[in-house]
Amino acid sequence: MSSMKDETFPIFGYELMRDFLLPTILGKHEKDILYWAGKDLARKFPCIDIPLIISFFKDAGWGDLALHKETKDSFIFHLTNNPEQLKIEERNFRLEAGFIAEQIQSFKGVLTECYDEKKTKQNQVIFTVKMDLKEKIE
Repeated sequence: MSSMKDETFPIFGYELMRDFLLPTILGKHEKDILYWAGKDLARKFPCIDIPLIISFFKDAGWGDLALHKETKDSFIFHLTNNPEQLKIEERNFRLEAGFIAEQIQSFKGVLTECYDEKKTKQNQVIFTVKMDLKEKIE
């Protein structure tokens, strides 16, 4: 991850790619492809624990990710951001869900899936991570 702590950058370029170009290119398969792209991105930028995943979200400009609840086989995260940047009504969050799933699968060593749920009125996205503790991953 870069050291862009205090730098600002225009989000217009990101929005062009994320909100207009990708949906056009990916069409009806956008959600599935973005989920798998998120998993691939996680393999390229491995995080060894939850605090690093949270830090990655901040550094990537995806928003403020917070661990809300943890059980033996699940995690629940909340993602918030400035409404103009989160764009919860227009955007899907499958890229982020795939990223979270792969990161946790990698350091927990079990099959993991992540589901996203938009809470439009609260301007937040809930990510529910489910782990199959019986299904080990090499």
